[in-house]
Amino acid sequence: MAASSNRDEPLSFLNASSPVTVSDADSFLVDPIGSASGSFQNETFLSDLATIDADFGFSRPDFRIDQLAGTVDFYQRHVFLCYKSPQVWPPRIEAAEFDRLPRLLSAAVSARKPHMRKETRLTICEGRDATESSNGDVLIFPDMVRYRRLTHFDVDTFVEEVLVKESVWLPGTPEKLSGSYVFVCSHGTRDRRCGVCGPVLITRFKEEIESRGLQGKLFVRPCSHIGGHKYAGNVIIFGSSIGGEVTGHWYGYVAPEDVPVLLEQHILKGEIVDWLWRLALC
Repeated sequence: MAASSNRDEPLSFLNASSPVTVSDADSFLVDPIGSASGSFQNETFLSDLATIDADFGFSRPDFRIDQLAGTVDFYQRHVFLCYKSPQVWPPRIEAAEFDRLPRLLSAAVSARKPHMRKETRLTICEGRDATESSNGDVLIFPDMVRYRRLTHFDVDTFVEEVLVKESVWLPGTPEKLSGSYVFVCSHGTRDRRCGVCGPVLITRFKEEIESRGLQGKLFVRPCSHIGGHKYAGNVIIFGSSIGGEVTGHWYGYVAPEDVPVLLEQHILKGEIVDWLWRLALC
């Protein structure tokens, strides 16, 4: 893949037969029968991965060439809709014809935004049934609450009662969230850089969570486009500060080796990592 390729095109890895997405990578790194052809395919695929990293990953030419501070417009509330996975998200999921729930929620938020007292952003994050955040769940920060199982039938009343009036939404009771939440842009169909960098960062976060025993205290999820493709890897962290106040911080140009730094300095000590910082949401 040439460096001059359009960076806003959907992410795909090309081999001799068919496109390979990020989620398929692991299956191509193992040759179950040890054949010569399999070894050749693995070597070719690894070569492709190196080329993709050079063009769109942490080794790309535009990585860490711009200033980060102030690259996000200030806002006061972030709403995340848990919905499916990045592998099936279309480039514009908030406007996709066959993804009714995110499309209707995005339209309702946009229509009622002038009547909201808080400047509000909407982002899609991964939803998996039978997990802490299932499909249709809505997470709101810095409120640190979760509403369960929003459906397309409920969108208008939810937006009106919760986001406009900031009152009780009768079909659901908000659950209080605890711990820290990390969202990593992994929207590969929207931008190749996010599709390459995001999954690698999520894997590193999960490894650190397991090795440090932070399960149930720190949660990491892929999310859709949040703005600033060129700053990938893009990470948002929500959690309580040392004083107990819930804050949200945006980081850009995050590489795998920065994940332990974000854990140690930001999440555990409450200190901003200056050289990666884009915005604070309080």
